[in-house]
Amino acid sequence: MFEFKKGDKYDSRESMTLIGEEAYVHGMLAAKGSLRVEGSVEGDITDAVSVEIGRKGRVKGNVAAETVSVAGELEGDVVASRHVEILAHARLTGNIRTLNLRVEDGAFFEGACSMRAAEGAAGKGTPSLEGSRSPLPEGAAADARGDGAGT
Repeated sequence: MFEFKKGDKYDSRESMTLIGEEAYVHGMLAAKGSLRVEGSVEGDITDAVSVEIGRKGRVKGNVAAETVSVAGELEGDVVASRHVEILAHARLTGNIRTLNLRVEDGAFFEGACSMRAAEGAAGKGTPSLEGSRSPLPEGAAADARGDGAGT
């Protein structure tokens, strides 16, 4: 079933962690590979290559990863060095900092978005949550609302 030969190295970036529908996690979660949430997480998720929040998944905390995909609910800030996607029927309440953002029809997003490299980590590993829950650069919130007050 598992075949590791002496000298083989395990690459944690290729691993997948699943938090099932019945699971509840409270506290900081550092996932070195990919993480899929179908249950509930209350706390920050850091160091992940990718984070997927399934339709039944609920996260209340900040998320830092290379890529983030939300199909369920996320209440917290997101820092992603590559991209963030908010799928139809998903709810994301919080600020986003990423290079690429995709929001499907029917998705709910409330917050501000900054389309910049996440702490200089653009495509080079996972970003940090440093600076989360702090205001975006002056005028960014107004730009996100589209009222032009930030220009």
